[in-house]
Amino acid sequence: MVKRLLTGNEAIAEGARVGGALFASAYPGTPSTEILETIARQGDVRVQWAPNEKVALEVACGVSLGGGRALCAMKHVGVNVAADPFFSASYSGVGGGLILVSADDPAMHSSQNEQDNRHLARAAKVALLEPSDSQEAMDFVALGFDLSEKFDTPVMLRVTTRTCHSMSPVELDPHARYEPVLRPGYERNFRKNVLLPANARVRHEAVEERLAQLEEFGNHERALNRIEWGDRTIGVITSGIAYQYVREVLPEASVLKLGLTHPLPRQLIREFGAGVDELYVVEELDPFLEEQVRALGLHPVGKEIFPITGELDPDRVARGFGIEPLGAGIEPVDASLPLRPPVLCAGCGHRGVFYTLSRMGVAVTGDIGCYTLGSLPPLESMDACLCMGASVGMAQGMEIALRAAGDDRPVVGVIGDSTFVHSGITGLVNTVYNGGSGTLLLLDNGTTAMTGHQEHPGTGVTAEGDATIALDYVAVCHAVGVRRVREADPYDLEALEAAIREELAADEPSVIICRAVCRLVDRTPIADPAELEIECPGCGTCFELGCPALDGSSGQAVIDPAVCSGCALCVQLCPFCGLRIHGHEAVVQESVS
Repeated sequence: MVKRLLTGNEAIAEGARVGGALFASAYPGTPSTEILETIARQGDVRVQWAPNEKVALEVACGVSLGGGRALCAMKHVGVNVAADPFFSASYSGVGGGLILVSADDPAMHSSQNEQDNRHLARAAKVALLEPSDSQEAMDFVALGFDLSEKFDTPVMLRVTTRTCHSMSPVELDPHARYEPVLRPGYERNFRKNVLLPANARVRHEAVEERLAQLEEFGNHERALNRIEWGDRTIGVITSGIAYQYVREVLPEASVLKLGLTHPLPRQLIREFGAGVDELYVVEELDPFLEEQVRALGLHPVGKEIFPITGELDPDRVARGFGIEPLGAGIEPVDASLPLRPPVLCAGCGHRGVFYTLSRMGVAVTGDIGCYTLGSLPPLESMDACLCMGASVGMAQGMEIALRAAGDDRPVVGVIGDSTFVHSGITGLVNTVYNGGSGTLLLLDNGTTAMTGHQEHPGTGVTAEGDATIALDYVAVCHAVGVRRVREADPYDLEALEAAIREELAADEPSVIICRAVCRLVDRTPIADPAELEIECPGCGTCFELGCPALDGSSGQAVIDPAVCSGCALCVQLCPFCGLRIHGHEAVVQESVS
């Protein structure tokens, strides 16, 4: 055996391989994205990027039905999208082992909400596993497949941002060979797998029996749930990454570490509670464990002293216990260091779109992606951002409300290519079907950019790197009934504004496709780096773009040629014609700093 440092996501990928997965699917979303990317690099397990999380889980369910082990990964809000097959798969059960990885995001490092998906596992009545480090992340995948097949249940493996992205040692067998685990001899089972009401009623009874069996298993399975007896004046019930913090802050305390957190091992909890003087529950986000422990007649201390919002860390846990934080006395970070707010990259095709919209007096319903940054200063041109694909339906709904109020302000929806495929197409169908007349801007940068440039059905490349058929957005829009579909250059501000105004004037739905490859995917300059031809008067007009290649700290516009991609937006804005770019205007001999 050898030890390697792995992130939790890498360890989950390794667990899928050593656990005999035949197939893995996902839709990229932080903090889960690297799971499928790592599995794809290993090359043993078949992988697919799906158009959305619902489809990803449905394909995994099909693999399981056919007898193969399948893992499906997504971030916490992705489980909302996959909830329909997830809840029903609990009733139908599995053929081969089926694991749904839910990567939750306490503190919302890259998410629109902070939901606690332990509740979804409980509501779906499936087994819930929570690893506390990378070793357990790997081990719990293999154990989860076994658990899934033994109890005929999908298994949710719930991890959090800190578990996903932190590194810790993992024991690996360098000589282990990958062997997919397959259940041979698939046979049709109408009563189990066809969820007509009559069948589902019987399956619900089976689900309740399964939960009782799982609870009994959890009371005795020490690889998942174990009591670590120590100082019995304090006893702590905890799970996941919070276990590490408790052990760091209270190394001598007695701890009940839960790895199987649904169904809870009530007998084990009662035994632990009776063996300590004072009982605590330490968990991130909601009082999921605490409320169930209270229901057993125990009286733990929990959310009275530990926050219900944000991530825990050793210092927050220490403060809850009234202990001086472990970092006390350490010199704090220099607060005078400059902040680096999120910003669209230099040359990003989204910048011209949002600059144009910000000056048109339109209401803009936005969506999830890099272009959400268009809501921030100085562009400030987005009125709403709710969830994946919501921009299309919200644009129609907002238009209905504004017109009812006598407000004739135009409404524009903005969506990215991957998000359009994910859940924007159905919104467009709805707009056409119900007689909407809004304009949708489809920003096609040829990748799933915000999560790290993953492929999607519009790129023409699969997760395994194979060429495939690329989705034709123009054809799709025409197919759902949109007659007005056109393309516009997001780097030509005048033409872009003219196109938007023309489509807004039409009394029917329209789609404008703005194509501009992500500048982090193709770093080839659009033109030679920009320079200043004459001394800048310092009017600041060009800074309204919010381009990181423009520096105004001296009071004048100075362009960093190492950052500039030559998009020429600043050329089009400068009222003094002082900005020139090779290939656009005059060739400049020297710049003014």
